[in-house]
Amino acid sequence: MYLAVIILIIIVAVLLGIVVLLQNSKGGGLASEFSSSNQIMGVRKTTDFLEKTTWTLAIILVVLSFVTCFMGRGSRKKSDNLSKAQQAQSTAAPMTQPAAAPMEEAAAPAPEVAE
Repeated sequence: MYLAVIILIIIVAVLLGIVVLLQNSKGGGLASEFSSSNQIMGVRKTTDFLEKTTWTLAIILVVLSFVTCFMGRGSRKKSDNLSKAQQAQSTAAPMTQPAAAPMEEAAAPAPEVAE
């Protein structure tokens, strides 16, 4: 889920950058190059549409950022609780070394082979 929200943030950020570049600034902007869209909808309607799209994408970006923040906090709390539980378990039952296997017939001499 966290990865899906991050991917949505990237998509919204790219779209926001494109929409901002399309807007008509004081210097002309890229919106002046799209004269066909200005003829269909009119200059004022195109400007209003781009402005509303910019605000909408900006709000979506902020909301998704808050969502990832809260999702990150939840996973951090879970990992903190897990690490505390592991620490409590390790202090309650210290690790013991496994008992060494008894040496079988180590003391007995090896049989001699007659030649």
